[in-house]
Amino acid sequence: MSSLIKKHILVGITGGIAAYKTIELIRLLTKAGAEVQVVLTDGAKAFVTEMTLQAVSGHPVRTTLLDSEAEQGMGHIELAKWADTILIAPASADFMARYAQGMANDLLSTLCLATEAPVMLAPAMNQAMWKHPATQANVQTLIDRGVLMIGPTSGAQACGDVGFGRMEEPEDIFTAVDVALSAQSTELAGQHWVITAGPTMEAIDPVRFISNHSSGKMGYALASAAASKGAKVTLVSGPTQIPPPHDVKLVRIQSAQEMLYACRAAMANGADVFIGAAAVADFRMKDISDQKMKKTDDSNEMTLTLVKNPDIIATLASEKSAQCMVGFAAETNNVLQYAKGKLERKGLDLIIANDVSRQDIGFNNDQNQVTVLSKDQQWTPPKDAKTELAKALVQIIFDYQHTQK
Repeated sequence: MSSLIKKHILVGITGGIAAYKTIELIRLLTKAGAEVQVVLTDGAKAFVTEMTLQAVSGHPVRTTLLDSEAEQGMGHIELAKWADTILIAPASADFMARYAQGMANDLLSTLCLATEAPVMLAPAMNQAMWKHPATQANVQTLIDRGVLMIGPTSGAQACGDVGFGRMEEPEDIFTAVDVALSAQSTELAGQHWVITAGPTMEAIDPVRFISNHSSGKMGYALASAAASKGAKVTLVSGPTQIPPPHDVKLVRIQSAQEMLYACRAAMANGADVFIGAAAVADFRMKDISDQKMKKTDDSNEMTLTLVKNPDIIATLASEKSAQCMVGFAAETNNVLQYAKGKLERKGLDLIIANDVSRQDIGFNNDQNQVTVLSKDQQWTPPKDAKTELAKALVQIIFDYQHTQK
């Protein structure tokens, strides 16, 4: 049964071409049994009409801060108390900036300050706007205050650019709201999970580095799934453009050595589960140049001297840093054979084998398919979105823990 039945969801729409998608989102919410009221900003009126939104929501659309027809003219307070949650989709850079600063100069921003209900944002904007330090600072401020970010995702944008800033699809936003409003599971309550994600970045000189194609999506999805089951989660992440998951402690790093130090610090007081989902660079520069390395006109070659990076998960496993050690094996051939070898060689409890040679799964894809191996068991969840696959993997790890007790 959906957690949305009879829930009061206030949907805010700000100015942006993605506003047309919110019509389908409202339809999904009402179909699931939620009662939806819609608030439009002035900018949003250029993209969607009040009549359409009233038809799909079943309620008059609100646009005015001081409503003379509401009780005592204080309609915004009534709405703020009515809502079980406020969902803003799309959330523009301008709106997030005003919300982060505590401004209340229109109905929607006022509602966000006046409500005691959780607030969720589905950002949508040009990729350059999303990457801008001011926007990222505002996003972090809102996350620190408990606001849940849903996306954005990467893809083609209406302006012709490609990159992060595209609003999540209505179905994905609907799922995120459904999960957030359901009673949080307590299966993992009292447990501490440490998860690594993304690539590492090994400096060559001040402008160049060695890295890989990892997007971090799988690790972030695992962190979110574990947190949703009640675990305390520390996410140690290399450089990504993914917003931090809700209720997760994020530790940002650059290099493999920094990742090892951060994991040790996170696990200093013990950890129940460690998942090494990061794609750690195998090598780093023996000596990092403190000046940009110049090419020479009389040579077509450049020699770099590399040294091995620490094997993070093998090191932590040897130190018995967590009760359950889980690794990833990203392979392009003989996937299960190589994964079994890593499981034994590194002293792991479980290993998740991932065929990154396939174009439809793995690096930079929203979907994935993996096989989980222990010394004597094997699990193969169906191919699915990484967010859904992460839930299945967390359940497999949880069940495995109980078989070992």
